Amino acid sequence: MAMGSADKASHKIEDLKGRVKETAGRVVGDRDLEIEGKTDQVKAAAQEVGEKVKEAGSKVKRLIK
Repeated sequence: MAMGSADKASHKIEDLKGRVKETAGRVVGDRDLEIEGKTDQVKAAAQEVGEKVKEAGSKVKRLIK
């Protein structure tokens, strides 16, 4: 079962929002907004890794059967 297009898009959107917040925070000198943006990016990356791990687990499970 491959990671769905909707999941990939959701992760990319979350990452993009994080990049925008981080850049905006840096530009206006708002350290909290910058950190929030970085946090959003890390969340998106973690979600994507989680989906890839589940996908790999499914592949291994199918190979064992």
